[in-house]
Amino acid sequence: MDANIATPAALIGDPTRAAMLQALQDGRAQPASALAWAAGVTAQAASNHLARLVDGGLLAVEREGRHRYYRLASAEVAHAIEALSVLAAPVRSLEVPRSPKARALRDARCCYGHLAGRLGVRVCDALVARDLIRPAAEKLYEVTPEGRRWFEDLGVAVETLRSPRGVARQCLDWTERRHHLAGPLGVKLLEAMTARGWLALEAKGRAVRLTAEGATALQDRLGVSLEDEGRVAA
Repeated sequence: MDANIATPAALIGDPTRAAMLQALQDGRAQPASALAWAAGVTAQAASNHLARLVDGGLLAVEREGRHRYYRLASAEVAHAIEALSVLAAPVRSLEVPRSPKARALRDARCCYGHLAGRLGVRVCDALVARDLIRPAAEKLYEVTPEGRRWFEDLGVAVETLRSPRGVARQCLDWTERRHHLAGPLGVKLLEAMTARGWLALEAKGRAVRLTAEGATALQDRLGVSLEDEGRVAA
């Protein structure tokens, strides 16, 4: 029997619920008040929408004392939202970013735990260009022996990673319309770069800031820079 896509599509199709789902794309749990603010609705309206998203299997809720925190129910939900962003008409402010916030999101952002935006795409391109990862079937990446050593040097043990959907996946970036690295390997890479001080996650929102130390490290290790036109050093 074919899957009934009408139910999740209807839930996502509401502008208020879509705004809430997009606000959770960085993988962090948020209280109802924050999601109400993100969607521009009252607390009562937010509560009703959140209940429908939980009942529909798109959100999971965690209780901490008297508070409730909401997060995307699974990586599959995040990928569905990201895929719909690719299908949507381009947003002018992201094609030619006019505000500091829009420019920051396009430069580098967190996409459900992995690095996205121009920087994410350039890092992924560099990993492929240096034969550290290779595009494979079913939108996966194969990690080469040299790639395993490269990741191990950052403290990421590839052989310990497990996922039924693949350790390294291709995720189509919704602003760049090209692939960045997703899956457990993408998550661990972002964690490693953050732990080393190369990247700084913004306290609010999805933006990721490339530090001066990170700019030097990525240039030295991968030939990657946000200042050029996207060329990757061989």
